[in-house]
Formats: sequence, C-alpha cells, structure tokens
Amino acid sequence: MAATAQNTVVGWGLIAGNGDFPFLVLEGARSRGIEMTVIAIREEASPTLERAAKRFHWISLGELSRGIELMHQEGVKHAVMAGQVKHNKIFSSIRPDWRLAKLLFSLPARNTDSLIGAVARVLQDEGIELVDSTKFLGPLLPAAGVLTHRAPDEAEAADIEYGRQIAGQIAGLDLGQTVVIRQRACVAIEAMEGTDETIERAARIAGGQRLVVVKVSKPRQDMRFDVPVVGMKTIEVMRGSNATALAIDAGRTLLFDRDSLIRAADDAGIAIQAFPPEPAPSKKTS
Repeated sequence: MAATAQNTVVGWGLIAGNGDFPFLVLEGARSRGIEMTVIAIREEASPTLERAAKRFHWISLGELSRGIELMHQEGVKHAVMAGQVKHNKIFSSIRPDWRLAKLLFSLPARNTDSLIGAVARVLQDEGIELVDSTKFLGPLLPAAGVLTHRAPDEAEAADIEYGRQIAGQIAGLDLGQTVVIRQRACVAIEAMEGTDETIERAARIAGGQRLVVVKVSKPRQDMRFDVPVVGMKTIEVMRGSNATALAIDAGRTLLFDRDSLIRAADDAGIAIQAFPPEPAPSKKTS
C-alpha cells in the first residue's frame, strides 16, 4: 500500500481523446498502483470514461488554459495523451481560448506534430511533463516477426516492401502513416481521414481486388503522441475491403486487444507482420 500512496502523490494525469486507448492507459497505470486524473476532451472522449476514473474533468477541445488549470489543481506533474483527436477537428472545429489561439498563430506548419509538440512545450513550461503514451502498455507493442498463423505470401510481401518505402516518405512529411497497395501500385494514401477510411476508399477504387495495408511510424516518431494504433475495427474494415495483409512497425505500433485482434485476423485469413522501423535519416549538419 505504501508504494501505491507514493505513486499517487507524484500526480499523474491522462488527457483523453476517443477510442479504447484512454481506458487501456488507466488500466495499465492502475496495475502499477497509479491512479490518474482524467482530463477528457468533450468532443472526443467516451462518456463511459467518467465511470472508469476516480478523478475526472471534461474540457472542450480549445480549452488549453482550463486543462492546465485543472492539472495544477489536481497536482499533476506527469501527463499522458491517449486517444485520437480527429485531425480535421483540431484545425477546423475548435474555438480556441486565448492561450491556444496564440499557440496556433505561432505554428510554422498547421499539422498535428507541430500543434501537439507546441502543446507539450507549453505543458513543460507549466511544470507538467508529457510522457510516452505507451509507458503503461508495453505488452501491446509487438516485436518484429509474423504475428498471425499465416505469413504474407510472395505477392503480398512484394506489395509490403513497396508500401513501406512509400509510407516512410509520407510519414516523414507528416501527411499520414498508412498506404494501401495493389500489385506494387499505391491505391490510397492516408491524409486526415484516418486508417480505416483510407482502407475503405482504397476498396472503392480497387473494385474488390485484393489489397495490402502498410502502416508505419514516423521517421522520428515521438512516442508521446500520435503513436500508430491498430484495433479490431481495422481488421473488420480490412476483411470487408478484401485487404489480406497488414504490415506494421515493431515496437512503435499499439495493437489494442491484441490476442482477440490476432484471432480475428486469423479467422479472416489476414496476415500481419511487424517489421523493424526504418532508421530515421540523419540530420544534416552545416
């Protein structure tokens, strides 16, 4: 009990978006004796999250100052961001408070990395450390190798090799992290719509032909936010879209409900393979 009390005093916060990610972080933290204060984004987080947390607050997407005030009020010194906030909402649907408006105005580029990176710096200035979002979820990060009963066949492996080259390029530009491939041709590239909608769009274009999905991390992936995630819905969408293989980055991709996900992939005849992430390109020195 002493360890639990000590950890709780440290002050942990969870900034929660949508999906299962926040629930998994809460559960993982509790398994280590840490009870997190949840700051939930009203436009995204599930209402059931309120019942899962002992200390809970709602904020709207643009209320950066309010979120910081609540974390100070709760004694939060370390925070985790978990759960998706849809990219189109970040840049089109929010009414920013003065602090967020000032931050948005100062951004060199209006992409997710720029915005959340700037938020992380604001939190740091306020004495709140933004921590690796996978800190409590190590078992959900797969090692390199084939995860399903079936390995990709020769044609799928060729598409995966090609797709990883393309996906690495677009991820490096912070455009998206998923590409859908057919016979070494890129059918669809993820933008702001997310992985599942990208796969569905590719299926409409391909007209029922077999597809391969490749999802990668960014070359210099910041594990504090926007970590690649695959859940059961993605497997269902792949099955309905005749996407027969999925390639992901080992150690940098979260597989939610991992055992059930892999069973569902096996039942659907989908091959899943995790690859060592490509090394980040070296920074040029003058």
